[in-house]
Amino acid sequence: MLYSSMLKQMGFRENLKSELIYKDMLVKELAAKAGISHHTLNNYLNVREHIPTLDIAVKIARALGVSVEYLVTGQESKKQKKLLDRNVRSIIKILPELSANDLETILGLSKVLKKKSTEP
Repeated sequence: MLYSSMLKQMGFRENLKSELIYKDMLVKELAAKAGISHHTLNNYLNVREHIPTLDIAVKIARALGVSVEYLVTGQESKKQKKLLDRNVRSIIKILPELSANDLETILGLSKVLKKKSTEP
């Protein structure tokens, strides 16, 4: 069970919560998209010792558009980093230096722009 202990140590639960917030996605939306039950996903988010099997972790990662590695470690692989646009990488580098208020402003603006881009 090396995989299980690795997931516990690396913060799968915390990274999953963070990614849900980042994607502005509800638990029930992710559960439906991943093809797992809402109850099961809630267990991964709320029960400290409850971790997914590898096949379920892959389904969750795919539904979120991230790798299992990212959910386990919170870091992207070198291959994924190359896929990020230069401007996106620049923004990501700046974010830790901003105040909480500035981050909230950026999040709000991002949501408005995302909504605008999906409108016909």
